[in-house]
Amino acid sequence: MKINVLSLFPPMFEGVFNQSMMKKAQEKGAVSFAVSDFRDYADNKRQVDDYPFGGGAGMVLKPEPVFNAVEALTGDSKPRVILMCPQGERFSQKKAEELAQEDELIFICGHYEGYDERIREHLVTDEISLGDFVLTGGELAAMAVIDSVVRLLPGVLGNADSPVKDSFSTGFLEHPQYTRPADYRGWKVPDVLTSGNHARVDQWREEQTLKRTLERRPDLLEQMELTTAQKKILDGLKNTK
Repeated sequence: MKINVLSLFPPMFEGVFNQSMMKKAQEKGAVSFAVSDFRDYADNKRQVDDYPFGGGAGMVLKPEPVFNAVEALTGDSKPRVILMCPQGERFSQKKAEELAQEDELIFICGHYEGYDERIREHLVTDEISLGDFVLTGGELAAMAVIDSVVRLLPGVLGNADSPVKDSFSTGFLEHPQYTRPADYRGWKVPDVLTSGNHARVDQWREEQTLKRTLERRPDLLEQMELTTAQKKILDGLKNTK
């Protein structure tokens, strides 16, 4: 995958793209990153913002440097162009899985009061938000989205099953996890996990997955098509409350 980022502050990405799994993903040839300052594509002395027509607070990002930058990067290709924006679609694991199927992505990180509306209407393919809050710029949000997408690329994670079983990948929250020591300060790992009985372990994990989702994100259950067995487990959990 090829990922281009348009930002007014390219150095912000240096640490993120050159550490941990993002660095390993590049070393494995799964992804390449390029970060460009779209000031370099402005026609008027690197000016990228201006006052809003009609008045109002703040400055608005001009269309010309953003269009110029995207068009210079894409040429004849037509990649997904993603605008990081509080007004966008709320990001989800499902969206990450969708974007992970692409060969090329471009992320636009804004600042100031907002974007000229023509950028939304005629340039971008997706608008993404991390949630119902506002950041000073789109860089941190883009980093989070990129990380969640790149870790899904084949060969990036050491275990191919890891992303498949993540919270939200299945629609549920992941079951509790434990490791050695089995007894730490008197807090013991559930006996079933050390029993060696894989069928019981699988059953326990299924129950814990449903229990955790019910307790922490019951809204997720309303969107799921549950099996008869899952409904039975949930009914039992609700009756024990």
